[in-house]
Amino acid sequence: MFVDTHTHIYMAEFPDPAAEIRAAIEAGVTKMVFPGTEPSDFEARKALATEFPANVFLGIGVHPTEFGPDPEADLAAVEAELRANPAKYVAVGEIGIDLYWDASRREEQREVFRRQCLMALDANLPVIIHCREGLDDTLDVLGSLPAVPGGVFHSFTGTVEDVARIRGLSPDFYFGINGIVTFKNSRLRDTLAEIGLDRILLETDAPWLAPVPRRGQRNTSAYIPHIARHIADHLGIPVETVADITTRNASQLFGI
Repeated sequence: MFVDTHTHIYMAEFPDPAAEIRAAIEAGVTKMVFPGTEPSDFEARKALATEFPANVFLGIGVHPTEFGPDPEADLAAVEAELRANPAKYVAVGEIGIDLYWDASRREEQREVFRRQCLMALDANLPVIIHCREGLDDTLDVLGSLPAVPGGVFHSFTGTVEDVARIRGLSPDFYFGINGIVTFKNSRLRDTLAEIGLDRILLETDAPWLAPVPRRGQRNTSAYIPHIARHIADHLGIPVETVADITTRNASQLFGI
């Protein structure tokens, strides 16, 4: 059994998301976490969680590149939804800092991230952190909070040194490993042993970053076993061990 801890198969790239969920279940991916990226995705994701209550679990949040010209409106929508339906959500996210696509709203990104972290602390939920060329800011915001929430650095591609910096703030973070680890020139493989299997979560980030041998295709949650086998081969352990431990990790973090 596998868990895809970060998948967007509810998006428009998937004409029939229910079929994608069923295909993932057939592939052994029996649980999937759908992170939120903007208020407009609330209803579509909730409908799928209602249709597949044993398989689909939800995060809620505003992605650092997806908030509109009025961030306060987006934050208010997230907070209102979380307060109205607290039992529907297992995490606050996908939230964080992204200075790769647009650094012009850096201060706004920091504030939107900070406010959503406070929501997570208030709701006693973990955070799903998007961090792209923004580790300094991400750690600075997290360190400024009254407490550091538990959570996962989604789509982690950092170095051994980055792992040490994150753990210097809190040793309890998990690291989301997706199809990037299978890419020929990826240096992420060199970081796996430092992270340790007990802190790895499997994810696809579908529809992006399809793993080898599906690279170049639209990604989907059914491809999680390819990522798991690659990690197992690199660490020299059975794929069943990767499945068991990463599933346990997801259960511990998200309560699923």
